[in-house]
Amino acid sequence: MVEFGRVITAMVTPMDANRAVDYDKAAALAKRLVDSGSDGLVVCGTTGESPTLSDEEKVRLFRTVRDAVGARAAVIAGTGTYDTAHSIHLTREAERAGCDGVLLVNPYYNKPSQEGLYQHFKAVADSTRLPVMLYNIQGRTAVNCEPATVARLAQVRNIVAIKEASGNLDQMSQIRRLTPPEFKLYSGDDSLTLPLLAVGGAGVVSVAAHVAAREIGEMIDAFLAGSVRRATELHLRLLPLFKVLFITSNPTPVKAALQLTGFDAGGLRLPLVEATAAEREQIAAVLTQLALAPVAA
Repeated sequence: MVEFGRVITAMVTPMDANRAVDYDKAAALAKRLVDSGSDGLVVCGTTGESPTLSDEEKVRLFRTVRDAVGARAAVIAGTGTYDTAHSIHLTREAERAGCDGVLLVNPYYNKPSQEGLYQHFKAVADSTRLPVMLYNIQGRTAVNCEPATVARLAQVRNIVAIKEASGNLDQMSQIRRLTPPEFKLYSGDDSLTLPLLAVGGAGVVSVAAHVAAREIGEMIDAFLAGSVRRATELHLRLLPLFKVLFITSNPTPVKAALQLTGFDAGGLRLPLVEATAAEREQIAAVLTQLALAPVAA
């Protein structure tokens, strides 16, 4: 089974001036992220503006990133939708594209029951040989995949991990208590990575790793080595970054941060809009404070 790693970056999708996907820049960004400390990349997740990407764009991005990073990092394809059959189609395409795994978000908008969630995720997992990471984020999907349901799903042969973005450490603890030790529990919020490690988390699916993967990796390594004080120092140092990258809808702030640190990933597709001047000033101030890179607002 492929190891996803500890620092997984939920990668943005670069766009050109016409808001078309810039595949050359996607390849360059993927290489940059791996070079700077990412163990894995989620391609076409929410941070990658998946709701506004066509299937053709998604599949080409899967192949582009796979080819760009080779065997240096895990490539995890965001293939979850609110339609089980569509999710199966995209998952099979990701497998054909050579991806190492898939990320399946809760079906959004239609608000399935817990049994519906179980049957949906199991059906998609049964359609592929790839390892599956669940993605629980009630704030974007209007439904919470409860710990008991996660525990049932962890018994499916290739459902191996969850990105938990409920923001609820009690729920995360319950998931850890109810699932086998080999089932990986990842934080879906940068600011909760360190607390989650304390209850058995494996790492983070990160937005901030676009600009601070090495520092996040150092924090995780310090904690796992028993240097809790050092890990706490790094967490508190990075906390302003974790927060400023969500001052407006993701991925607007992180695309601004990338531009400020020297990588222009382009704009966003409507209904998302670019950061305001005031937001860019806030982001630039944090980047300057943390000395992550030379910046100019």
